[in-house]
Formats: sequence, structure tokens, C-alpha cells
Amino acid sequence: MTNNPLEVLEARLNPLRQELIDHSVYNHINSLEALQLFTQSHVFAVWDFMSLLKALQRQLTCVQVPWLPAASGSTAYLINEIVTGEESDVDQHGVRMSHYELYLRAMKELEADTSVIEQFVADLRAGQSVREALENADIPAGAKAFVSYTFSVIERNRPHEIAAAFTYGREDLIPELFIELVRNLNARFPNQLDTFRYYLERHIEVDGGHHGHLAEEMVRELCGNDAQKWEETISTAEESIRQRIYLWNSITSCLNGGALVNS
Repeated sequence: MTNNPLEVLEARLNPLRQELIDHSVYNHINSLEALQLFTQSHVFAVWDFMSLLKALQRQLTCVQVPWLPAASGSTAYLINEIVTGEESDVDQHGVRMSHYELYLRAMKELEADTSVIEQFVADLRAGQSVREALENADIPAGAKAFVSYTFSVIERNRPHEIAAAFTYGREDLIPELFIELVRNLNARFPNQLDTFRYYLERHIEVDGGHHGHLAEEMVRELCGNDAQKWEETISTAEESIRQRIYLWNSITSCLNGGALVNS
């Protein structure tokens, strides 16, 4: 490992990031129907992003009784700050809600089908495991694979790897990806997608700035000077971006065929 693992990380991630930025999925989101189909898969990534977030909070803070001090006050602060923004942000009217709930509301305004994601969440509330709910729900194949990978990272129970998936597979990517979507949406659907546009712009504002910096600082805190942790972090970050590419590939195939493919 070099003396600057962040430079190694950036060098290894940049080609994958560029592949996402140049992905053809954006060219296929050219109608309201296409956007509806896109959201019906993408909402699962929005949901499991929250699960990565809570997995980190569970690892880095105390969320049980009796309370015990966190191993690091610095990382506890960083994750709690991000949780506050993601789990209880404001909509365009100042109403508190999570980013998942905001996305779900945007889908309903678009008249996208929310029944599959809502049934999935209902199955979890009823006590099913994530694996069971993935099998029981009529989930698009690409979304199912994406969530399965996310939970394989969570189940490894290594905070630096979870932070890598969260930071470089999600928080660090969302600004660039969503800027592309906002450009397309503003040109193609002016004044028709208020909540969805607000959701995207809010992510650009929050995740492209404050949360992105907090998440990167958290990764540095968790890895320290441990070369093995840095290598595991970089590998997880690479695979997390690849999984996003696979999801985008799956959605593109669905858009080409005009329907979501389930397995």
C-alpha cells in the first residue's frame, strides 16, 4: 500500500465511476412510463441504502439498553449526523420524513407501481428475514441481486467495508448520477415531477456536500493506518460500484423490453 491510500482508492474507482456516468440508462429515461419503470427498481436501492446506514450506526454507536460508550466519539458523531439527515430530512413543504419515504411519495405522484416495494417492507414488518422477503416478493431481478449484495456486505460485519459500500457505492456516487438525471428530467418533464425533482436536487445538495465529506472522514477514521483494511475498503468500494452498474444494466434491459424482468 502506498503512503496515500486515498490516492489508490481514487485511481481504482475513477474508471468505474466514469462507466456509470456514461451509462446508456439515462438515454432510455425518455418518457413518463420509462421513469416509472426505472423507479420501480431503483426504489430498492434507496431502501437498502438506509439499511447500510443503520448497520453502520449499530456498529459505531450504542443503540441498546443499557447504554455503553462508543468506541470512538468521532465516528459516532459522523454516523449520527448522517442518520439525522437521511432518516428525518424535510420535504419541499418542510415536513419531516426519511429519504425512502420521500422517494415513495414521488413514485406515487408519478403513478409508478409501489405495490412490490411496499409488500417487501410489509413482509419485513411481519417478521420475515431480508432473504425470505426477497424470495417472496415479485422483485425485479436486478434489484433483487443488488439488495442481496448489500446484505452480504452487512452480514460480513466489518465496519470499514460497510462504510466503503455506503460512501463510495452510494453517497459518493449519488451526486454525479443524479445530476445526469436532473438534466434529463428538467429538459423532458418540466413542471410535472415536483417531488421527484426535489428528491434528486436534495440529494445533490446534501450528499454531494456535507454528507459526502462526513462519510469520507468516517472511512478514514475506520481504516486509520491499517493497510489490510484499506485494501478491503477499496475492494468493497469497487464491487459496490460494479453492482450499481449491473443494476443499471438490468434496468436498461427492462426499458428496452418495456417491462421489468422478475426471477
